[in-house]
Amino acid sequence: MITRKRMLAALAAIAVAAPLAACGSDETTTADEGASLDAATLVMYSGRGEGLVGDLIPTLEDLADVSIDVRYGSTSELAAQILEEGDRSPADIFFAQDAGALGAVASAGLLAPLDAETLDLVPDAYQASDGTWVATSGRARVIVHDTEAVDAAEVPDTIDAVVDPRWRGKVGFAPTNASWQAFVTALRVSRGEDGAREWLEAFRDNEPVRYDNNVAVLNAVEEGQVELGLINHYYWYRLARDTGAENMRSAVNYLAPGDEGALVNIAGAGILVSSDQQEAAERVIRAMLSVDAQQYFLDETAEYPVVPALEVDEEGRPQLDELQGPDIDLSELESLEQTQQLLTEVGLL
Repeated sequence: MITRKRMLAALAAIAVAAPLAACGSDETTTADEGASLDAATLVMYSGRGEGLVGDLIPTLEDLADVSIDVRYGSTSELAAQILEEGDRSPADIFFAQDAGALGAVASAGLLAPLDAETLDLVPDAYQASDGTWVATSGRARVIVHDTEAVDAAEVPDTIDAVVDPRWRGKVGFAPTNASWQAFVTALRVSRGEDGAREWLEAFRDNEPVRYDNNVAVLNAVEEGQVELGLINHYYWYRLARDTGAENMRSAVNYLAPGDEGALVNIAGAGILVSSDQQEAAERVIRAMLSVDAQQYFLDETAEYPVVPALEVDEEGRPQLDELQGPDIDLSELESLEQTQQLLTEVGLL
């Protein structure tokens, strides 16, 4: 195992360093050029909260030989800001919580194509079809339930079962969360606008309980405020690691294969076309896919690593390639604005 880890670390170092080697030989690299690379400062717009990824930033800086100025915010707000700023954006890198926001920025022509060597580090399913963004970690939508109020056999395994009158006023969700909105976008892609509206209206009429974020949804289930919660898997696993699953009131449930509620989404990153530090930004993206960074996502955020070399080890938790979400290309989740408009129209935003 030690030998394997050392080998992986070496490969990761090579992957991060590869763009530098590709730029020219030692004979064509001057001392001034080397100094400018070391001094590079990049601006990252991060839709991932500081509490989740703040401790990772120094590792990325070390691996990529850059300084990173991180500006945190919600993924949807930062995407809208980039769209408004256009080619005047000060951002070099957009680190987003979901594929939809990355797709929206890419479809506006504001993300640059990534190097093939970078894209080759992850499976095709977890990168943009046009090569403008790449996944950095994966996550699944799940349902958590209150074990003191609901038997495991009763927990819905489809989103259509969630709108059964049995669950009226007993389901928590986070309407402004990017992952919830990505799920709704997947619903629109899968069922069309009319089908998505029909489900959302039924969900609304079943009186779901709104919370600010996934943490609040999970806490509400833990405290018995609601019986079911719609969240991303890693919130439950992080709490289980901190407190012990045996001490938790909630339990996690994966939805039926192919159901829209079982969407396997990603966090990911892309480089702004307007950035004047494309090479340095590419090194940061590669650093995000290094073994060190991927191990961070696995250990600290309880997300799925997207490089094939690493796997999860919690008992009962499926591997990333075992998850069976809906048959949707993540690049199709770009219509964030239309999703938000629909949610507003039905009164769920």
